[in-house]
Amino acid sequence: MPHFETHTIRRIGWLRAAVLGANDGLVSTASLVLGIAAAGASSTSIMTAGVAGLVAGAMAMAAGEYVSVSSQADTERADLDRERKELAANPVQEHREMTAIYVARGLDAELASNVATQLMAHDALGAHGRDELGISDIVTARPVQAALASAVTFSVGAALPLLVVLLVPVSALMWAVSGSSIVFLALLGSLAARVGGASVMTAAARVTIWGALAMAVTAGVGALFGVPA
Repeated sequence: MPHFETHTIRRIGWLRAAVLGANDGLVSTASLVLGIAAAGASSTSIMTAGVAGLVAGAMAMAAGEYVSVSSQADTERADLDRERKELAANPVQEHREMTAIYVARGLDAELASNVATQLMAHDALGAHGRDELGISDIVTARPVQAALASAVTFSVGAALPLLVVLLVPVSALMWAVSGSSIVFLALLGSLAARVGGASVMTAAARVTIWGALAMAVTAGVGALFGVPA
């Protein structure tokens, strides 16, 4: 009976973008809200700035992820095109390269040569892309997927502190936003760790500490330079 396994590495493409988006949305918007609140702004001004930050941030995340991952995809295609030409021009040398790779991984020279021969006969470019260049279907760049995941999760993360702004009076806003954001960050880190199969405590602590630091610095800047309305 065939044995099927599901590994969390298959989620890395969208998971990285989603965690980055949600974390950035929550931290940047909460920090923005705290900075403006510390400057003495009104609830309306805080909400207006927060919504603007959400929209601008989501678009920036989508564009940034798309451009960044597209650049990675362009590099992958360029390397594969080069490898395709090398296979056509000098297949013997490419076979030697593959053999050397498998010998370095622990196979004896004869077996390594046989493995290289069979894999190259089946899919030479795929074998070289995977074993020589480290390019595989699991971790290959997907720009649109990364852009959408970042934009959507940024918006969700940014909406959380804005919800607090709607529900809490300005007088209690500083403590409410900072406290709830730390809780949300811990939950985000835990969720990302569970989906990715990593340590929940480590991930939660990592995002919480850095998020709290960002909010504290921004609130300090707002209090230092702000002028009460």
